[in-house]
Amino acid sequence: MDYDVVILGAGAAGLMCAAHCGGRTLLIDHAKKPGEKIRISGGGRCNFTNTDTSAVNYLSSNPHFAKSALARYTPWDFVSLVSEHGIAWHEKTLGQLFCDDSAQQIVDMMTGLVAAAGAELRLQTSASSIEKVEGGFALTQSRGERSQRITTTALVLATGGKSIPKMGASGFAYDIARQFGLPLVETRPALVPLTFPAERFAGLPGTALPTRVTAGATGFDEAMLFTHRGLSGPAILQASSYWQEGEEIRINLTPRMDAFARLRGLRTEVGRRSLHRALDALIPAKLSDHLAADWQLTGNLGDQSDKALADLAGRLSEWVLTPAGSEGYRTAEVTLGGISTDALSSKDMQAKDLPGLYAIGECVDVTGWLGGYNFQWAWASGMAAARSLRAGH
Repeated sequence: MDYDVVILGAGAAGLMCAAHCGGRTLLIDHAKKPGEKIRISGGGRCNFTNTDTSAVNYLSSNPHFAKSALARYTPWDFVSLVSEHGIAWHEKTLGQLFCDDSAQQIVDMMTGLVAAAGAELRLQTSASSIEKVEGGFALTQSRGERSQRITTTALVLATGGKSIPKMGASGFAYDIARQFGLPLVETRPALVPLTFPAERFAGLPGTALPTRVTAGATGFDEAMLFTHRGLSGPAILQASSYWQEGEEIRINLTPRMDAFARLRGLRTEVGRRSLHRALDALIPAKLSDHLAADWQLTGNLGDQSDKALADLAGRLSEWVLTPAGSEGYRTAEVTLGGISTDALSSKDMQAKDLPGLYAIGECVDVTGWLGGYNFQWAWASGMAAARSLRAGH
């Protein structure tokens, strides 16, 4: 065989695997630069892990699948790696760790580790005509008009999902999985803004507030942002992973207060204030304007009965909306679904029925919450495969 390992995809998972599997390793990516999703993440500072990581922070058809890899390569293992390379970091909130300076430091660290391991990185290179041969796999690698047929003992799929196609994302890993008979879980955009008819939130774009947003049975206490297309912000992105087309979402606009008690107190203090303007003490004024019109709120606060105030507090704590859709893969941070975990070993990410074929990172049906969880899955699944590959040399 020309190589011991060929890894398709130089994102977080592929880089991690290439940096640790040893042997004659080739890492291929069609992009001009490696680790582009790392580079743009976290506002350019890379939310590289989350210290609270556990399997409960992931969506998968098998909620237990991620446990093995996550337990054997923890957030603190990656933090140690980052610290060893002199990269300063800080915790922003909710266990989310970011670089103090630039996400490019993580990219440079990973590519440096790949080079130090003796692995070969080929960019602007595509792979095609992949087939199973005796002792491994054969494929054609192409750069420009130059093509070369190569063979490898092991093949690792690390090409990610469909999210952010302008960065080169595609369903390539799913195509290869299909070719070799690995089952797929239906994919859809996740961690994505939700859309509404253009006139639905006129006058509100740019308005943000703390909320609890619930989709299905799962809710998140974080900020929500009104946009020209609909709703975004961390709470919406989180809930979007649990939302299905046509379903409602429920929004608590006053999660940090007892809205009924607050309204009753205001009735005593400023009873002559209009009900409309009284809401300004609970939510942003622009949202008060919107809801006053939408809910046809009239009269003064002092004229409202306890029942009326309780009803209003209930509406504030459970504003029910039905999104028209989502912004799709164009802005989705990750892809939900992918290569079924039923086909893979949770210990080393290897295909159960096709030894030598591995799948790691986002292309697998394991999708993390917002906040560094998807990077931790990339590091952990990449390392799980690398340890198996290293042992096989």
